[in-house]
Amino acid sequence: MFDLQSLGIEYGTLAMFVLLLGFLMTGMPLAFVTLLIALLFTLGWFGPMAVPLITSRVYSFVSSFVFVSVPMFVMMAAILDRSGIAKDLFEAMRLFGGRLKGGVAVQTIFVAVILAAMSGIIGGEIVLLGLLALPQMLRQGYDKNLAIGVVCAGGSLGTMVPPSIVLIIYGLTANVSIGDLFTASFLPGFMLAGFYVAYVLFRSYTGDNIAPPPRTEKIPNEEKIRLLKGLILPFLVVICVLGSIYGGIASVTEASAVGVAGVVASTIVRREFSLSMLKAASLQTLSTCGMIVWIGIGASALVGVFNLMGGIKFVSVLITGISDDPMIIILFMMLILFVLGMFLDWVGIALLTMPIFVPIIKQLGFDPVWFGVLFAMNMQVSFLSPPFGPAAFYLKSVAPPDITLGTIFKALVPFICLQVLAVAILIIFPGITGR
Repeated sequence: MFDLQSLGIEYGTLAMFVLLLGFLMTGMPLAFVTLLIALLFTLGWFGPMAVPLITSRVYSFVSSFVFVSVPMFVMMAAILDRSGIAKDLFEAMRLFGGRLKGGVAVQTIFVAVILAAMSGIIGGEIVLLGLLALPQMLRQGYDKNLAIGVVCAGGSLGTMVPPSIVLIIYGLTANVSIGDLFTASFLPGFMLAGFYVAYVLFRSYTGDNIAPPPRTEKIPNEEKIRLLKGLILPFLVVICVLGSIYGGIASVTEASAVGVAGVVASTIVRREFSLSMLKAASLQTLSTCGMIVWIGIGASALVGVFNLMGGIKFVSVLITGISDDPMIIILFMMLILFVLGMFLDWVGIALLTMPIFVPIIKQLGFDPVWFGVLFAMNMQVSFLSPPFGPAAFYLKSVAPPDITLGTIFKALVPFICLQVLAVAILIIFPGITGR
């Protein structure tokens, strides 16, 4: 067998990167690509006796207790997808957004924040809002680009607003407290939502034919009471999940189970619960978590082999050698994450880069919790940025036929700029995270 070790770590790293890129371009799933390359380099660099090292690395990832919270939060989102809770929540928000020009767009963002605080899943939110909010905005005469941007950007807020699965995976990878990550991301998440609301109102009030005039008819008290009932169950679930975490009553994993129980209880109260719905939600959960676990297994194996080769130390020296200014290094890392976000899934990005980046962050004296919030904000951009921004594809799956992917990506440009602005503000003012 060819001795890869003779290449040296420099050419070994280059060979690994070229193989990774080459296999991905064939359309092979990331999980299998990383596992295959990990196996090839283990055999070629260390020999067959080193293969068990891969399994030990993988076991430490999948056996983490906190990882149990991931399927729980995915289950919450899957049940929400199949219930009428989100629809009633959207209708209830008419009470607060009805008197504003651009009110439906603003209420869509508020609903997105509440849905994010219930489950922290991205895809389901965008599909839900694409079915509920987009047709209503287009029917009322909203500018098509603004309506599309609000649905995709608002639906992606689950990356930032606790309980974010992005933050959970980061916490597992970086070995930092997920409770601390949730606390630190709370204000930045609402800040970003505030940017979206401000942009919508600015465009609505300053642009021509951007949004219809606000409704002037008065909502009867009976209708107000009916609409307000739609807020009760979602807020109870949010209070149970986040309140138990921030109140120190339950860990993140325990709170995720409370959330599932809360959502199931909500569907029972609403008389929507059925075994077929539970089965469909469970199958969706298995599919989503299976993907996350396989990517985690592959990435853990690859990073483990790369670390044994001395690659992580080599890349760390390479990155820290770019500049004596720590902020330049942070910006360089953000650029790497931004570019990777155009082509890779966030799970793969987190599991492949954070074992390299987090030790550098600690070495430079930065807070890894603050960097985790930065990472989550950067992944917001990746959900929207072409050519593979998943938010655009989620919306396309439920959008009217005349809305093309090109139209969607064009509509997302202003919101990507707002996200980049939010990243810059977090870098300049780290105190926003409370760290």
